[in-house]
Amino acid sequence: MSKVLILGAAGQIARLAEQQLLAETDNELTLYLRHSERVAALKSERVTIIDGDTTDESKLTQAMAGQDVVYANLAGQNIKQQAETILAAMHTTGLKRLIWISTLGIYDEVPGKFGEWNNATLGDYLTRYYAAAEVLENSDLDYTIIRPAWLTNKDEIDYETTQRHDAFKGTEVSRKSIAALVVKLIQDPTNSVRASLGVNKPNTDGDKPAWY
Repeated sequence: MSKVLILGAAGQIARLAEQQLLAETDNELTLYLRHSERVAALKSERVTIIDGDTTDESKLTQAMAGQDVVYANLAGQNIKQQAETILAAMHTTGLKRLIWISTLGIYDEVPGKFGEWNNATLGDYLTRYYAAAEVLENSDLDYTIIRPAWLTNKDEIDYETTQRHDAFKGTEVSRKSIAALVVKLIQDPTNSVRASLGVNKPNTDGDKPAWY
């Protein structure tokens, strides 16, 4: 049994991962988020809920005490600051394993016309998320950065991965697939340590996602 701290626990991918973890594992979950009433229905003997901000280092450090894995499903203009605060709290508690959701294109790794479209569409978002990823890559943490393709709500688990210096593949992937990968990494914390994984649904290459 592992103890898992989930940051940004009301996010769509996080919700799917929480459902899978509760249904298929005996892990204990600590859900950390602003406006904790959004996940109040999940509270149980296995689920602790903390209302907090990921830039509150003191509160975050308290939440990390006794945990085995941190899974961060975060967003915002201050994403780099959030990464720095998480790193500081993990150093204080001696916690090493972090699973971090980012986005495709932060390394300019998306080729061709899709890469041009992705860069133009996401703009400064990519710069901010690269800066946050760099905080982790320059740290001593056992991180895995996950860079999903454009997300869908399809009820499927169908994905492939590429590595940090590979060209990105495909244009889309389901949130359910990303959640399944997160759960896989939580269950096998030695998998993909200090890796940055591009994640896409196979055979979805194109100039942009099919629904655009």
